[in-house]
Amino acid sequence: MVKLNKIYTKTGDDGTTGLATGPRRLKSDLRVEAYGTIDETNSFIGLARQHTQELATLDAMLMRIQNDLFDLGADLSTPDTGETLAYEPLRIIAAQVTRLETEIDELNADLDPLRSFVLPGGSGAAATLHIARTVARRAERLMVDLARIDGEIVSSEALAYINRLSDFLFVAARWTNGKGKSDVLWLPGKNR
Repeated sequence: MVKLNKIYTKTGDDGTTGLATGPRRLKSDLRVEAYGTIDETNSFIGLARQHTQELATLDAMLMRIQNDLFDLGADLSTPDTGETLAYEPLRIIAAQVTRLETEIDELNADLDPLRSFVLPGGSGAAATLHIARTVARRAERLMVDLARIDGEIVSSEALAYINRLSDFLFVAARWTNGKGKSDVLWLPGKNR
């Protein structure tokens, strides 16, 4: 378990932060940006949950995802250097990706097929889930960039999880919009 006795340490005053394994990196480092954006995604999901408390099934899914996002942050903050660590690092596993896929299918079964692209909006829950979706996509782009750097490993499971998460958030946003019936659809060229 994590135990935090003191919130500020002053060690980051020089613009660096410590990875879980100890090394310090600039706060603008791509790895730190990636797990920071995962944290931002998690925060928007927390905000969306203020609108989903009456939707017990979805709210439970979102709560599990919030926990998974801390796992993903731990995964990213513990770089795989190939060295043996004194502890088993927390990593995203295939079962977490599979669970997301199952939950996407469960929610999507209630939705009519799309006739157009969906504009981010509708209910408060949907609008906030769309924000979380776009932030998750940004996290994914950062993780892909990080994985392309020599010596920086991002697991295929972590990449699959963040990719699937934005799909989940899209479907969840539609589901909260009256199971898609209150979606705001894009009307191409409407304002010409």
